[in-house]
Amino acid sequence: MKVNCDIKNNCIGVQGTKNFLISLMLILIKSTMNDILFSPIRLSELETLIQNAVRKALIEIRKEQSEHPEAGQFLTIKEAATFLHLSIQTIYGYVSKSTIPVSKRGKRLYFSKDELTEWIKAGRKKTIAEINAEVNTYLTKKKK
Repeated sequence: MKVNCDIKNNCIGVQGTKNFLISLMLILIKSTMNDILFSPIRLSELETLIQNAVRKALIEIRKEQSEHPEAGQFLTIKEAATFLHLSIQTIYGYVSKSTIPVSKRGKRLYFSKDELTEWIKAGRKKTIAEINAEVNTYLTKKKK
């Protein structure tokens, strides 16, 4: 397949929808890289270019997410129930007893994923070894 395109990306000699889409994809991919180059390309080469571009984009997105892991992410009551593996009714019960961290705007309830994680961690029971270590620390400080 040979595609002739001018500066305004007007392509001449494109036959068929498939060929037009391939030439359009080629133009989009190359122009987004600020390196406009028009040359014939095989479908398999185009697929490889697209796969590589998507991989690079996903890597960048993951990198951004790891730098700001779910910062300020809020959940609806349904999402919070799913996240905590509890029923919606149980969540409403905790909200009414003020035992779960929640924000309210109007009639809607919002739950911070970070606060829910901390809330779960705060309910953690200590192991016998941890309790014994605290007792020993307390007793050694009290002797002094």
